[in-house]
Amino acid sequence: MSGPLALVYRGPATTEGCPEAVAHLLKSSRWDFDVRYVGPDEDLKLKSKNLDGAALYAQPGGGTLEDAYPHLKKRRDAVREFVAGGGAYLGFCLGGYLAGATPGFGLLPGDTDQYIGTKAATVSHDGNALVRVYGSGRAHTLFFQDGPYFWLEPGAAAQVLARYANQEIAALVTGFGAGKVGVVGPHPEATEDWFTDVGLAVPRDGGLGLELVDAVMAR
Repeated sequence: MSGPLALVYRGPATTEGCPEAVAHLLKSSRWDFDVRYVGPDEDLKLKSKNLDGAALYAQPGGGTLEDAYPHLKKRRDAVREFVAGGGAYLGFCLGGYLAGATPGFGLLPGDTDQYIGTKAATVSHDGNALVRVYGSGRAHTLFFQDGPYFWLEPGAAAQVLARYANQEIAALVTGFGAGKVGVVGPHPEATEDWFTDVGLAVPRDGGLGLELVDAVMAR
């Protein structure tokens, strides 16, 4: 018997390897997801009728927000209605930016911006890097490529799972209607080849990705 349906976007608003890494993370979680891809060239398209049967929709990392959003702009209402109706949204790096509002799906009680532009950021370029974030009493060293930080409106309710070294928010879970939104700036889903292909040391997995999945699925 298969578990809850998780849909992972794969298409022009991401890059090769990112959807597959998210799918691998979901399959390795304790939720026994039935993971399928959605996108313009997939058997399942990103439409309300397909989202309606899912428990979770995941938006992987990829290129720039400016390039990605035009491909997804027409799906904004479908994604918002899915989450507001009780679904879970999971966004990694670009998927985190897309959860924001300028532009994006408008799922956060606040917005996003580039971590590399913040005061005392430990990464100052938009290339491949390692970044350390801190949460649940642990440090996580993660793959990073110009990911966002998240800011919240005063009084907004959110569960902060991790912060960058300068205390900006690196990962959080918040509510949207009857659903939940989980976002992360770095790439806790990155597989070993992401690091070795660009000459970065492979860190020990700190488990932030699975923690994010559990938090966004909790009811």
